Amino acid sequence: MSANTHHDKLPIRMLHDRVLVRQDTTEGERRSGGGILIPATAAVGRRLAWAEVVAVGQNVRAVEPGDRVLFDPEDRAEVEVRGVPYVLMRERDLHAVAADRFEGSEDSTGLYL
Repeated sequence: MSANTHHDKLPIRMLHDRVLVRQDTTEGERRSGGGILIPATAAVGRRLAWAEVVAVGQNVRAVEPGDRVLFDPEDRAEVEVRGVPYVLMRERDLHAVAADRFEGSEDSTGLYL
């Protein structure tokens, strides 16, 4: 992440094991791996969501700003900073980290779900 991004200028600093993320905005229709359109109103089980890590506290060890993480959107605290909605959570509430930075692949999450 470059030093000139909007995230570097946030007027807050995370403490302890807290992680601030910006949730992906793919809440509407989506496509399955086979190309089938799934409407937003389709009943699904507990669905996890992807987000980008924006800031981390000093005790966070497994993620860093710019990582994509998987979390449960029903178990979150929302906060608005400068008109932008974010989700605040503890590091232990994250389920997975996309392995882009570990494998060097831009189009793969590195996860098999």
